[in-house]
Amino acid sequence: MLNPTLHRRALLGGALAAGGGAAISALFPQWARAQTAHLPAGGADALTGEEIALSIARTPFTLGGRTGSATTVNGTLPGPLIRLREGQDVRLSVTNHLDVDSSIHWHGLLVPFQMDGVPGVTFPGIRPNETFRYGFPIRQSGTYWYHSHSGGQEGTGLIGPIVIDPAAGERVHADREMIVMLSDWSFMTPMEILRKLKAQPDYFNYQQQAWFEAPSGKPMSVADKLKWGRMRMSPSDIADVTGATYTYLVNGQGPDANWTGLFRPGERVRLRVINSSAMTIFNLRIPGLPLTVVAADGSDVKPVETDEIQIGVAETYDLIVTPDDRAYTLFAESVDRSGYARGTLAPRAGMTAPIPPLRKPPLLTMKDMGMGGMAGMAGMSGMDHAMNHGADGGMKMHGSMSMRDPANAPGVALTPGVDMIAPMPVDRTGDRGLGLDGVKHRVLVYTDLEAPEPRHDISPPTREIVVHLTGNMERYMWSFDGRRFSEIVEPIRLARDERVRFKLVNETMMTHPIHLHGFLFDLVNGKGDRLPKKHTVNVLPGGFVAFDLTADEPGDWAFHCHLLLHMMSGMFNVVTVRPLDGGAA
Repeated sequence: MLNPTLHRRALLGGALAAGGGAAISALFPQWARAQTAHLPAGGADALTGEEIALSIARTPFTLGGRTGSATTVNGTLPGPLIRLREGQDVRLSVTNHLDVDSSIHWHGLLVPFQMDGVPGVTFPGIRPNETFRYGFPIRQSGTYWYHSHSGGQEGTGLIGPIVIDPAAGERVHADREMIVMLSDWSFMTPMEILRKLKAQPDYFNYQQQAWFEAPSGKPMSVADKLKWGRMRMSPSDIADVTGATYTYLVNGQGPDANWTGLFRPGERVRLRVINSSAMTIFNLRIPGLPLTVVAADGSDVKPVETDEIQIGVAETYDLIVTPDDRAYTLFAESVDRSGYARGTLAPRAGMTAPIPPLRKPPLLTMKDMGMGGMAGMAGMSGMDHAMNHGADGGMKMHGSMSMRDPANAPGVALTPGVDMIAPMPVDRTGDRGLGLDGVKHRVLVYTDLEAPEPRHDISPPTREIVVHLTGNMERYMWSFDGRRFSEIVEPIRLARDERVRFKLVNETMMTHPIHLHGFLFDLVNGKGDRLPKKHTVNVLPGGFVAFDLTADEPGDWAFHCHLLLHMMSGMFNVVTVRPLDGGAA
């Protein structure tokens, strides 16, 4: 049964939210409200201290004049800000008022594995009308977030921010801070979206290439169209779920609501940007305002200035901006450019700035097909002489190149869930995200990130584990090494305290944000003893990214693509570190 007070508040929230922007703001958590100064940091209603209570329930949620049902924490979407301090202990009592199991995972936090909140891996989940008490020490600082790991609830609203203040104070000073939580919302449930994708994988793709016109402005030649058709692939497969069903949100508010953060001209404003969406990679920029990146996935980095960031699902970036006495549009364009989330930074309430037009949708290239080693070939048309259609339905090329050659990916099971193997994947750690190669301004790449000081905890790995990100877009099947989680018998086993390199090879034509629970790993990006720490990494199509970790967190840890439906479809495994404390070596 719902808590009566909570339920009444939720109903009021839903009813008033339909009334307009001011009413909407009044019922969001303080940290998420618009037209407020967001000072002091954290706000009056942040949940702090060593004892925190959270309630999960169904709540009416109104967007664009239409009301649906959301899964919320303490009656709001997003949920309340949890603000902690490095070095403290915390106990979080989470009560499930749903009629189905639920859970909360503390994304990016270093916790005992039993507290990680993944049903079936680290605990059984929270039954209806039960309370689960999480408890752990806070061993880090930075910007993080929490979300459900049950039944697609993350995609129906069960998300919220976590900020952990460093024990020794922030490395980089700011006069003001704002949380910018990006998300996506559909009145269609995640399970219904998944059902439609299973039946028709391009169901939500309204930007497909046509014979005579194309959203990209570059119609394909007949020859190229036939080649893509033989591969049973589309160069416009940039995102599975698009603006055709999603509304993109800033702090729970749609573009028309125009969430606005207020500042005083000349202040240094820290933006804690969290991509908490279910399925949407965003390209974030604030036209006219340089962005200085000071932290990635909660860990400080040497400040680096840029103009645009492609932020994968589940990644976080802390940005310092110094705005003048004018309004700026905070513009987060979905990677396929089918829609955008929009907010405003302004010195006074009610001010707005021009909204940039959506740029033309990008198209996949040879490099995204895993032919990055053929960089000298400008396009598909130059490959006429080299391609043949193989008997297995895959695309064959003369010589050793094939779009489904097992020799190119030893260890991958060529199950029906694998429709391509990238013939020549390349290191894409230094690449801009999809669609950003041609923009004239600066774009953050992973090789821009480095730790602010030399690190003394980095040592060479003693072995490498190659994990292939695989899938069959036509059947909407996703997997690691050709095996869906339900088919995997063995987890990835690590010996406690061993140093391991993971190499993630993307054999598909979609970007996958891969997240490993329980660790902040060292992104291998050529920075020597200044490797940046992260918990999630975007792996571009046809490319690979590597990270090192020391297996000093014993237990069982989820390891998965953070695109919700990819995870639910099978791109998931468990990394197990043994021995446990007190266990046999």
